Amino acid sequence: MILEADRVAHLLAAQARAVELFDEVTARGLIVPGRGEREVSDQIRDLAHEMFGVERHWHKRIVRAGPNTLYPYADNPPDRPIGADDVVFCDFGPVFDGWEADFGRTFVLGDDPAKHRLLADLPQIFDAGRRYFETHPDVTGAELYAAVGQLAADAGWAYGGPLAGHLVGEFPHARIPGNKIDYYVTPGSDQPMRRADLDGRPCHWILEIHLVDHAAGFGGFHEELLDLGHRID
Repeated sequence: MILEADRVAHLLAAQARAVELFDEVTARGLIVPGRGEREVSDQIRDLAHEMFGVERHWHKRIVRAGPNTLYPYADNPPDRPIGADDVVFCDFGPVFDGWEADFGRTFVLGDDPAKHRLLADLPQIFDAGRRYFETHPDVTGAELYAAVGQLAADAGWAYGGPLAGHLVGEFPHARIPGNKIDYYVTPGSDQPMRRADLDGRPCHWILEIHLVDHAAGFGGFHEELLDLGHRID
């Protein structure tokens, strides 16, 4: 069995590659008005293969623009061209050398101040959710979901989906048996998040933040590792 220190190193390396990938998405200007969501998703897929040899993604690739950013992960809105004043978010799960990354980032086109406030709030609410996790040693998935929802409301946003995170690990974590709700940050997930998995190893988690403004018709998304690569001073 792989050593825990090696598991952590692999998960952090996978995330670092995801950061590099999306830095390159920005550098190449792939998210521009007029391109379709599916077109951009395919371009990012091809870029992941070009840069890192990625052959598979452990969950469906998501690029959503404009009103499609209101939809939670499980929905499949029709493909939409990116508009000149849109919010666009990406949610990708590339598998790097057998290890999952799960990474979400938001882009704002145009100068709308409300959309730029969303862009600024996403990482701040992510960090606040991470602080809640760090400072509540016995936190459950349900409790963290409630805390994230309150953080969103306090900042003037609605929370956009039924989940705020999940387990992550060797590909594919989705095959872990048992009561699946306990492997998500969601209502009803009542086990402590700091626990061992079925093999006796520490559980590692992704935190995802989906903020929406239903009246204005847009939302944004931010996702990365929750419990690794960061500690409260």
